[in-house]
Amino acid sequence: MRAIEAVRAGGPEVLTLVERPAPDPGAGEVVVDVAFAGVNFIDTYRRSGVYPAHFPHVPGSEGAGVVSAVGPGVTDVAVGDRVAWVDGPGSYAEQVVVAADRTVPVPDGVDLATAAALMLQGLTAHYLVDSSHPVGPGEDVLVHAGAGGVGLLLTQLAVARGARVITTVSTEAKAELSREAGATAVVRYDQLDDLTAQLPEAVRAVAPEGVHAVYDGVGRTTFDASLASLRPRGILVLFGGASGQVPPFDLQRLNSGGSLFVTRPTLGDHVATRPELLRRADELFHAVRLGALKVRVGGTYALADAGEAHRALEARETTGKLVLEVGGEAL
Repeated sequence: MRAIEAVRAGGPEVLTLVERPAPDPGAGEVVVDVAFAGVNFIDTYRRSGVYPAHFPHVPGSEGAGVVSAVGPGVTDVAVGDRVAWVDGPGSYAEQVVVAADRTVPVPDGVDLATAAALMLQGLTAHYLVDSSHPVGPGEDVLVHAGAGGVGLLLTQLAVARGARVITTVSTEAKAELSREAGATAVVRYDQLDDLTAQLPEAVRAVAPEGVHAVYDGVGRTTFDASLASLRPRGILVLFGGASGQVPPFDLQRLNSGGSLFVTRPTLGDHVATRPELLRRADELFHAVRLGALKVRVGGTYALADAGEAHRALEARETTGKLVLEVGGEAL
């Protein structure tokens, strides 16, 4: 089979198309013919060496496709099933081995490109509004990077729960996408000279008391502005660090800011059991089938062009989700 290897730590140029032996499933595993693989920031962190990784390795952990073989002990997944996954290491390949209990069935009415695009970012958006801070009717929330893959989904899910959503974006084109997703107000942070001082002012022009929750996947550059945008007893949900990790800070700031809360969640802890994984995925797929949740695939690349996908993602040139087309919908 063909696969992409990161041959050493480095830039997108280290991603190389190679031939590798076709895999066999072990006990409790399935082999999936990959239709589409999701491209995520964590793939770039591992490729570049920011996160520890063995080299060479096949990047990717997310995708959708059709089961082509099952291993011993697998009873609830069968050859021919359409499935998606969020933690199948080595997904930049024509075939991947995934633990059977970590696959989710893709229902009729949801195409495989959408399923691949929805898994990591959709499940993340779901746990953020469902568990990290359960969004309620009449609440005000701030979503950073509102035109990104998580941001667009998060905005739609929060609006569906009755919240008023304020987002930040960097261009007018991204602002329009964010408004289409349901944002009430969009702040162009590229037009702010002092983000920490001016963003809270812009937020309070819409929500005078501040917001109930901030969903911040940007990290270092937005953290102080996020804290300052909260109302008393509000919560900052820091779920990523696209601009860098937040350095240690004085917890007394939470007191002086109005008895604030900060949490740093991760997806793995919110899909740790199969029932929870299936519940979140089923709710997302149901919303897609109803037309209540729109999944934006911002770019589709051939498997051999994985390096170009990484370049675009790291340059912040993208909106929505990037996917690699491997076998395509024909599977």
